[in-house]
Amino acid sequence: MTDRTENQSTAVSFAVRRHAEPLGVPERTKLLTDPGFGRVFTDHMAVVRYTEGKGWHSAEITARKPLLLDPASAVLHYAQEIFEGLKAYRLGDGSLAMFRPDANARRFQQSAKRLAMPELPSEIFISSIRELVNIDRDWFPTVDGGSLYIRPFMFANEVFLGVKPASEYLYLVILSPVGGYFKGGAPAVSIWVSQHYTRAAPGGTGAAKCGGNYASSLVAQAEATKHGCDQVVFLDAVEHRWLEELGGMNVFLVFNDGTLQTPPLSGTILPGITRDSLITLARSEGLTVREEPYAIDQWRADANSGRLTEAFACGTAAVVTPIGRVASPDGEFKIGAGGPGQITSRLKQKLVDIQHGKAPDPHKWVYRIG
Repeated sequence: MTDRTENQSTAVSFAVRRHAEPLGVPERTKLLTDPGFGRVFTDHMAVVRYTEGKGWHSAEITARKPLLLDPASAVLHYAQEIFEGLKAYRLGDGSLAMFRPDANARRFQQSAKRLAMPELPSEIFISSIRELVNIDRDWFPTVDGGSLYIRPFMFANEVFLGVKPASEYLYLVILSPVGGYFKGGAPAVSIWVSQHYTRAAPGGTGAAKCGGNYASSLVAQAEATKHGCDQVVFLDAVEHRWLEELGGMNVFLVFNDGTLQTPPLSGTILPGITRDSLITLARSEGLTVREEPYAIDQWRADANSGRLTEAFACGTAAVVTPIGRVASPDGEFKIGAGGPGQITSRLKQKLVDIQHGKAPDPHKWVYRIG
């Protein structure tokens, strides 16, 4: 098997084949006034192929269309698949920008390594997004707080039945104009503590952004919905005691002394880019952030005593979302006043202002697209 690292030359240029019949302006305008989340898609997609022995090749921007897959495509049987999620934002001068795409590129490589897939060079990752966003920039939504959600993904498309890493892969990028992630406009979300299901175990794929992690969370999320909660939070697989993460977001706790705490990255938690950004922003403000284990019993006790004043979830899709109520078969408890706290709101605003170019960017996180 050939080396699957980033050693290949990154000089891949994208052939552009524009959609012969793009959606008309009236229809597009109607969709963009209320796009929801993840249900509206732009006209084009980026595609790059990988063949063992040849590397990455045949890069193109083409019309978004259904994929033709053989029934024996490896991904359908052995689940070699990874993805990323990031957004393009509108800046004050009308230009578009991405937030920390280099971090997404690195995480995509780490996910690929864990799933025995070829590592996509960062330059191809970023240029594929830049080319696609520039072509479909007119799809930026008009809804307040809207953005272009960017979904890069890769899967094994070699035609074979056999348990081994595939030798052929497809990398694609699609765009979705989006509004807010959560519906209803509630000031905070409610969380269900999963008692019977775990998201990941030590040595598993918890730190990789692969579809299997999300598929395994769906039954627990359905249980949360059944109990009137917005999201599920998972405990560790060994002791079933320590907080890990939500179905698709990391979690933070805020205490009455102004300190913050979040579960440590130990191989079972996705290393969220929003999580990392918030830690950096909080520490730059002089706040103490501990990356330490936190037990579910502690969560209840600290909330009831008033030591815990705020809690929030974070991720690319939902950004920063306050947690107001936590429920389980053992009962429920409220966090603080049940809504957004001061530190949660301040950190969210600071992050959003940087993403939209309204505040200084000392860490050089904002990548202008043009």
